[in-house]
Amino acid sequence: MTVLAVTLALVASVALLLRWQRPAWYWMTFGILFAVVRVVVRYATVMDACGLTVPASRWRLALARMANRPVPEPRAPRILRLRPTRTGLVMRVKLRPGQDAFDFSAASDRLRHSFVMQNVTAREIRSGVIELRMTGYDVLKRVQMPAIAAGGVMRVPVAMREDGEVYYRDYRQTPHALNVGATQSGKSVYQRNLVAGLAALDVALVGIDCKQGVELAPLARRFTALADNPDTAAELLDALVEHMTDVYQVIRREQRLSADIPDVEITADIWDLPDHLCPTPIVLVVDEVAELALFATKEEEKRRDRIITALVRLAQLGRAAGIYLEICGQRFGSELGKGITMLRAQLTGRTAHRVNDETSANMAFGDIAPDAVLATIQIPTDRPGTAVAGDSAGGWVRIRTPHLTLRRAVNTCNAHAHQTPEIPALDAFRPVLPSMAKAPATTAGTAPVIA
Repeated sequence: MTVLAVTLALVASVALLLRWQRPAWYWMTFGILFAVVRVVVRYATVMDACGLTVPASRWRLALARMANRPVPEPRAPRILRLRPTRTGLVMRVKLRPGQDAFDFSAASDRLRHSFVMQNVTAREIRSGVIELRMTGYDVLKRVQMPAIAAGGVMRVPVAMREDGEVYYRDYRQTPHALNVGATQSGKSVYQRNLVAGLAALDVALVGIDCKQGVELAPLARRFTALADNPDTAAELLDALVEHMTDVYQVIRREQRLSADIPDVEITADIWDLPDHLCPTPIVLVVDEVAELALFATKEEEKRRDRIITALVRLAQLGRAAGIYLEICGQRFGSELGKGITMLRAQLTGRTAHRVNDETSANMAFGDIAPDAVLATIQIPTDRPGTAVAGDSAGGWVRIRTPHLTLRRAVNTCNAHAHQTPEIPALDAFRPVLPSMAKAPATTAGTAPVIA
């Protein structure tokens, strides 16, 4: 008995230590078993307490009366499958007549407390079947991306969702996106992860960084074009509009709308063109968009109108030509002048990091998901990288980007520098790169060379 007691005490100590220091390890060793037992044992009671049961059917009530038996108890939804994952449990439930997915979404917080889980989300799989994703621990406290995250064509894993799934930035599904956040909110790290993920893909990166290039210039070896001031940005955007026009001419020539052409060979974008004609897709990353919209003189106002007009054209027409926008900034509202709200309406994807006021959150989600505004202003200051991601369909989820140092991002871009495509229309804006060799020691009166 003494040996057994010592063993149990040792196991309990190890479990508590893992739960405190390594929650992911605790979940994989002890947490899954405890959670499965809790869910299976408490299921019927929890469903009844949360109001997710339905009364017995009429024929069962009639049989009970005929047999002079007690009235049958309310019936809980039937469990179709209970599957453990690396972050929690996934349970599929067959709904009873009269129930819908909204009942489970409204009761998700009560289910979380009843099953002693970190988070519970519900989504409809098909008619009559919903999926409950239950997270066993706080996956956003210490973000650990899976070793293998399946990407794809124009699809990049950039963050971890609160339900334990990987959050992907899919440009084919969501062509243009807005990324807002206050200083030190993690917005730049999100942008850094995005560029590092795109570096390995067959894509041309074009950057506009009006902070003299301090954010994007270190990654310049993977950029096809880069502008670090508003004047150069205006010329770069004009060149992109001209490139877009040329791509549309190629698509138009290849459509060949005759009666003997199969439907699958008729295209209205670059993705169905023959390989030898398909142009390289372009992702335009704009850092601090407000710097492009501010002006103090008449000449700067003309430049500002020129820039916003080009951005609106790219947002409206660029998707079919393989041009995608990633607009970043601290604020993005009507106070930036005319054309801004028109541009925002074209940005389907929305990502909001911690903001300093509710108005900034309304700029991102007020017109598509009002309930996401409250979630945005509740992001704590001690969790940089946490954000609320949504789209124009009204759905949203909390995410957190893993911390990526600038050095690691630079190394990733340098490793894929050979994949940087050349686009003739953007040759004038190709960044001037210093030699990869170590810079010589500087002497008095000479400027240092950045290697």
